[in-house]
Amino acid sequence: MNNIKYLLLRRVTQITLLFLYFGANAYGWHMLEGTFGASKLFGVIPLSDPYTTLQVLFSGFILGADVLLGALIITIFYMVVGGRAFCSWVCPINMVTDLAAWLRRKLGLDKEITNYRFIKRKARYWIMALGLIVSAVVGVAAFEVFSPITIMQRGIIFGFGAGISVIIAIFLFDLFGVKNGWCGHLCPLGATYSLIGQKSLIRVEHDHEACTGCMECKVVCPENQVLYMINKESIHVTDGECTNCGRCIDVCNDDALKFSIRSFVKKETSQSE
Repeated sequence: MNNIKYLLLRRVTQITLLFLYFGANAYGWHMLEGTFGASKLFGVIPLSDPYTTLQVLFSGFILGADVLLGALIITIFYMVVGGRAFCSWVCPINMVTDLAAWLRRKLGLDKEITNYRFIKRKARYWIMALGLIVSAVVGVAAFEVFSPITIMQRGIIFGFGAGISVIIAIFLFDLFGVKNGWCGHLCPLGATYSLIGQKSLIRVEHDHEACTGCMECKVVCPENQVLYMINKESIHVTDGECTNCGRCIDVCNDDALKFSIRSFVKKETSQSE
């Protein structure tokens, strides 16, 4: 079970959140009400997605203090735990894309030569900016109109309609198209949380002395460019694009990877004479 510990914890977290949202709509529970874009915890504490909030502001609407406070709370939270922890621990689409990634490996489609060629990872930052520009032009939160996160949440609560085609399209794109295509290349929320988590405190730490260079961590990592230090040096993963999913820790049989508090002080290498 140790090799899937964080995977199981993430699934429990994601399913629990969906269950609480479902209960709020079906039974009037007050633990977590709303959507992933804007919620209330225990009916009191506002929680707002920063990118959704920015879109609404760009569209010309004046937001209430509670919405702005909710966005601030979420921003500070993910600045501490790692911005893209939202992507791997909260976002329900992660369950779809993780399944596609697992099937890619099982079907032998996960070949480096076929990946990352026609869509670059930086595309998500351009899409993030484009979403804000379009929101300003058309006067509505543009990405929220077809956000797969919203579609999946509504589908689970109220039943899937035509929106299920968006979820299927993302699954097929990740399976037969680009590895980690949606989350790793296109999703503007992933771009937003990457920026938020640039200086986050909770990080994966690599121990070069324990590492045997098996590279199993890079096989399962959805953002394996962040693991450039593997078998090279003992440092934290500092790239904001790391999702803090813990899969690299799960599969590491050398105990060379673990979660720890990030150090902002560079280690000095002392030379013994």
